[in-house]
Amino acid sequence: MEEAMAQSQVSFAPGQIVKGTVIEIRQKEVMIDIGYKSEGSVPVNEFEDHVEELKLGQEVDVLILQLEDRDGMVVLSHEQAIFKKNWDNIKTICEEGGHIKGRVKAAVKGGLIVNIGVEAFLPSSQIDVTTPHDLEPYVGQTYDFKVMKLNLERQNIVLSRRELIEEERSAKRAELLSDMVPGDIRKGTVKNMTDFGAFVDLNGLDGLLHITDMSWGRITHPSQMLATGQELEVVILDINKESERVSLGLKQKQANPWDKIEEKYPVGGKVAGRVVNLMPYGAFIELEPGVEGLVHVSELSWTKRINKPSEVLKAGEDIDAVVLGINQDEQKISLGIRQLDTNPWDLAEEKYKVGSKVSGKIRNLTSYGAFMGLEEGLDAMIHVSDISWTRKINHPSEVLQKGLDVEAQVLEVDRENQRISVGIKQLAEDPWDKIDELYKIGDLVDGKVSKLASFGAFVGLEHDIDGLVHISQVSEERVEKIKDVLKVGEDVRARVIKIDRADRRIGLSIKAATYTTEQLKEEEAVLDALKPGEDLVALQHAFDTFGDEGEAETEEPEAPAPAAEEAKAEEPEAPPKGEADAPAEEEAKADD
Repeated sequence: MEEAMAQSQVSFAPGQIVKGTVIEIRQKEVMIDIGYKSEGSVPVNEFEDHVEELKLGQEVDVLILQLEDRDGMVVLSHEQAIFKKNWDNIKTICEEGGHIKGRVKAAVKGGLIVNIGVEAFLPSSQIDVTTPHDLEPYVGQTYDFKVMKLNLERQNIVLSRRELIEEERSAKRAELLSDMVPGDIRKGTVKNMTDFGAFVDLNGLDGLLHITDMSWGRITHPSQMLATGQELEVVILDINKESERVSLGLKQKQANPWDKIEEKYPVGGKVAGRVVNLMPYGAFIELEPGVEGLVHVSELSWTKRINKPSEVLKAGEDIDAVVLGINQDEQKISLGIRQLDTNPWDLAEEKYKVGSKVSGKIRNLTSYGAFMGLEEGLDAMIHVSDISWTRKINHPSEVLQKGLDVEAQVLEVDRENQRISVGIKQLAEDPWDKIDELYKIGDLVDGKVSKLASFGAFVGLEHDIDGLVHISQVSEERVEKIKDVLKVGEDVRARVIKIDRADRRIGLSIKAATYTTEQLKEEEAVLDALKPGEDLVALQHAFDTFGDEGEAETEEPEAPAPAAEEAKAEEPEAPPKGEADAPAEEEAKADD
């Protein structure tokens, strides 16, 4: 009675939410008594979610739409009452910055539709910390949300689940950072990987596991050791609480292989390893995971000139080496491969004694000499001045060629500079030691023209001795060009008119071949009176200038020596005997 009287005193107006009592449930409508002078009705479909649970006498919230219709009945709406109450609740929550629970109703383009009493929109970017590609697994699930936008006029609501997750993670991060110290071992899950490392989720706090801290050994990408979603234990290396950055380590759980490295790999000891990387300057050899040594290119061979390690080594190859040095502070080990073999130069002085006879093949020709192979990787140099006692040889290709078998005498062994000097001429007697027995002034001799120069012709005589016919001694008549009267290979007869023992030269005269004794004496007197610049016979200058200023007038044999053609990259001037480069350096220029 008191409730009825109190209800009767309540004023009713459209838009008002009031409580009503279910008095009748019909097929299409539910009759509600709100205490007004007449009853009201609500369409039964507004209770579709819980119509079966509806009972007579049950109180429900309804919104007054109209106090009287044409039949004098009150028009009510339960759905709109709930909707309005929800909107009022959402508005309050939004103003207070609170959270609201909702159920995902459907997946649409760009996000999800969520029922929070009214329909709201959850963008894909706000579903989780990382935007999911598949939205269907979220449909039907119930979550807590934060209201991001609220438009009352349009009745538009935008939600975020991500912000709640990040707030929760932020609280966890703060808690973790306060408890965490370097050296701790924590469990985590590999979240994602990059070329430089992997990010590990430490139960709400992400840490970076750099690739250099994954293994003591060599790895090129984190995927060689880890997989996304993998659980693992890591060591806390460093913490920056301001930036919330944590550095992690995996290899630190194991002992550093460089500890007591000098005991494990003593200098001079033999070690086994695998080639893991080839560089222009050397090869890196893995002795064990995390320990690598470098074999410099210069430590690959005693005798061969190796330009880059790939010429003799392959990645992945198992090899032996010798420890040359260790720098533990810089974690560097120097290795050598050639030290596994005996240095042939250590035995060279004993094996190739000065004065002994050696044999071998010509391997290379240079402008100043030839290199002959004594054994694998060991060459000796024949200087151009040690080829012949008598002949003026401008290039070794005049008498030698690559592949030719030769014999020579050891002249010098320089172990420090790794050079062996040998000579061919030293195997034969010097004909100039008995020149007086072989040739006398006035003798008629036969020979063959070997070279032509602007100043005369060289004639090959017996005993491998060359004589020089000056252009003035060719004919009684004036000769302008020697090639007009003589040809290479032509047989000539001449008379010895000069023997110079100091300069090892013989002067010849073709025109004097028919002279009498008196004519010879007159010619010799004329020659003795001339200055070196006026007559080149028997003068050092004549031979020295051959091939320089006289070269333009020189006629070479029709078929040049093959070796001369091969040795195109000659030096401008031949270095003095004993100053030639080591054989190994010449090999770089050879066209073997």
